[in-house]
Amino acid sequence: MTVNRFIVIVLDSVGIGETPDAANYGDVGSHTLGNTAWAVGGLSVPNMERMGLGNIAILEGVRPQTQPTAAYGKMAEVSAGKDTTTGHWELMGLHLLQPFPTYPNGFPAEVMDRFSAETGRGWLGNYPASGTVIIDVLGPEHIATGKSIVYTSGDSVFQIAAHEEIIPLEELYAMCSTARGILRGQHEVSRVIARPFVGSPGSFTRTANRRDYSVVPPQPTLLDAIKEASQMVYAVGKIEDIFVGQGVTDAVHTVSNMDGVDKTLAAMRERRDRGLIFTNLVDFDAKFGHRNNPQGYADALAQFDTRLPEIIAALAEDDILVLTADHGNDPTTPSTDHSREYVPVLLYGKPVRSGSNIGVRESFADLAATIADELQVGPPPQGSSFSHLIGAV
Repeated sequence: MTVNRFIVIVLDSVGIGETPDAANYGDVGSHTLGNTAWAVGGLSVPNMERMGLGNIAILEGVRPQTQPTAAYGKMAEVSAGKDTTTGHWELMGLHLLQPFPTYPNGFPAEVMDRFSAETGRGWLGNYPASGTVIIDVLGPEHIATGKSIVYTSGDSVFQIAAHEEIIPLEELYAMCSTARGILRGQHEVSRVIARPFVGSPGSFTRTANRRDYSVVPPQPTLLDAIKEASQMVYAVGKIEDIFVGQGVTDAVHTVSNMDGVDKTLAAMRERRDRGLIFTNLVDFDAKFGHRNNPQGYADALAQFDTRLPEIIAALAEDDILVLTADHGNDPTTPSTDHSREYVPVLLYGKPVRSGSNIGVRESFADLAATIADELQVGPPPQGSSFSHLIGAV
């Protein structure tokens, strides 16, 4: 059967166990799904269970299936790093051999002085922090002085937090664009992120007006190959930001996981073009992984699982649905940063031979090579297709 569309949904940070090189990243023992399941007394994801999630790894509350409805397996990351940009780029066929720089001691004066001069505002912070904690700590001074709050994390990010009534959104976005221009060469971080918030001291709340300003991919990815073949690349959520629009034909942003599901469903129903619908659901990572909240993480997984029947019902006979992730973020470990883990992959649809075990893939890019095979577009820079294992022809 000729495949017309792939619907790839990235469950952001839903890793499935440490990779062999986890020690190099300080992530020995990380297992986002496994440890979350253990911490809450078992996951409630019956639809993913039927697809074969419990066949990939032992997960409390998720039973292995004798006849899974999907093809299943897991993928390791080749690229150096464990951040969002690196993971998504590799999913679309691009390996990065040099990691993006990180700043455990904050950004150097040469960066911060230029940032102040070009934005016309001073700054507060400039150290690794939890985004919710730093606005509680520095928010009152930010309101009093109008200085922006700059912080980073264990990931390669330059984050700017600002109260929407102190620094309007358009100014905040312009500041991020300025920072993106400054952070080149040796300081080329993977993302500059706008982190707007509202409220008053003691009750600050981050809003859904976040924006990501990523590095431009250094080589064409699968998205470019699909677009060049005059096929659709419909980006949902922060996908457009991660690829800086490169290879994207249409895009829509989201405010939550459920909004992302709604907009994915709308695209599935309205856009029957050949190609790819590519969705990121960020709440697992942003709201629960980084905040070390295993119960919230488990609840978000359960909530997504309840929407799977709608997604499956919206599939056409020549569609393939893919569920995967871009890295881990174990909410049970002391770290609040991403973790170096395998990511699960479940493939479902009429063209897929249910119950196929694709094993342990050496690279996330194998997914890109498989999609390229099925959509009959040029191969991505990296990756080995597993099309022959899932029965899609």
